[in-house]
Amino acid sequence: MDGTLDAVQTVCRAHAKHGTTTLFPTTTTGTPDQIMAMLKNCSLAKRQLGNGARIAGVHLYGPYFAEDKVGCHPVNGRRSPEELEYHLYFATGIIKIATCAAELAGAEEFYRESRRRRCLVTCGHSNSSWTEMQRAFQAGMRHVDHFWCAMSSVPSIRQRLNVPMQGSMAEFVLMNPEMSTEIIADGFHLATELLEFAYRMKGSHRLLLVTDSNRALDLPPGKYRFGSSNDGSWFESDGKVGWASNGNLASSIMGMDHMVRHMRNNTSASLPEVIRMASLTPAERTGIALKTGSLEKGKRADVIVLNERLEVMQVFISGKEQDIH
Repeated sequence: MDGTLDAVQTVCRAHAKHGTTTLFPTTTTGTPDQIMAMLKNCSLAKRQLGNGARIAGVHLYGPYFAEDKVGCHPVNGRRSPEELEYHLYFATGIIKIATCAAELAGAEEFYRESRRRRCLVTCGHSNSSWTEMQRAFQAGMRHVDHFWCAMSSVPSIRQRLNVPMQGSMAEFVLMNPEMSTEIIADGFHLATELLEFAYRMKGSHRLLLVTDSNRALDLPPGKYRFGSSNDGSWFESDGKVGWASNGNLASSIMGMDHMVRHMRNNTSASLPEVIRMASLTPAERTGIALKTGSLEKGKRADVIVLNERLEVMQVFISGKEQDIH
């Protein structure tokens, strides 16, 4: 969200060191100009292949969040979707994942347009009810961002819509076999029993590992901007996780290798299943599995070499070894 090509390329290099060969840079809340600058620079970086993870597309994550579920994102940059705005974003051709809170005015039109553009259509930063999720599903939504984080629950829906108590995003995802979701397995967002529960309920074909990582990745503890380096909200990194000024979590500061190790060491998921959650399952859900996500004849030679402690030793992207030191 810094609006420069150098910032995007820095992100790609940083995540490659942690075993990511393909990524979807993610927008936060922000002004239309900030989001458009991010999309344009990601398009440039995608064409200028260098040292670092390959960009498969952008995740249009912000700005279409519910006001009460913005989290650590700058609140003045959130809004409901408007066709004139998001049509400009889609016209760049770089968006491959598209998020909107299901309860917002215009959400269903956004979902239908996202599906028409062949995006993975997701709901996130939302306090939506089962009924709103069902309408979203009918409009093309098939995924929920970072399970249990900035999402509705039965009590939050009770507070919003009164009685009778209604199902939330959690129940909708867990009951519907077509829905996928993702978890932040950094050891701070979710306790081990929640990681185990998510794995047992959704399985490795519908559960993804996600870093949700911010700019403090590989940097010392201190204060950093979330989103744009110019006017993004401040958060504090303690060297383990990010903290917002109100005491809430402010996303992860860890790479994918950490997520893999933590999931393997703290759940009953086998190593092949954990690796699948970090590779082939995300590739399948985002529509790029014919090119990458597993080691098969005809696919790109994207290879991670790990030691017995699941630490990254070597990274190859399209057969080219990356400088990760």
